[in-house]
Amino acid sequence: MARLRSPDADPTRFYLDRIRAMSVRVTIPPTLRRLCGGEDQLRVQPGTVSDLLVQLQQRYNGVRERLCDEQGQIRGSVLVFVNDEDIRFLRHQQTELRPGDEVSIIPAFAGG
Repeated sequence: MARLRSPDADPTRFYLDRIRAMSVRVTIPPTLRRLCGGEDQLRVQPGTVSDLLVQLQQRYNGVRERLCDEQGQIRGSVLVFVNDEDIRFLRHQQTELRPGDEVSIIPAFAGG
């Protein structure tokens, strides 16, 4: 984990570093960026993958429907990784997200 700077050196930078250290970074795939205001990365509060989906939906209406089915489960065509680990081999949507974790959302591509 990155070392935090002293607030005396640069207070703004210090507080931004603290926010980064206490949040979870989410990489947004190009296919969802339009729904996420063009953002390629977001910061969310720690919790579970389910909590992450709620936070995304609260910020960006329509994102959850693109990622989840009618029962609220992540679609089979969407892969989610926490620190490069596929959540299907962890605790699925109950996988815990801790401060400093990195989440990647990867939609499957069809074609041939």
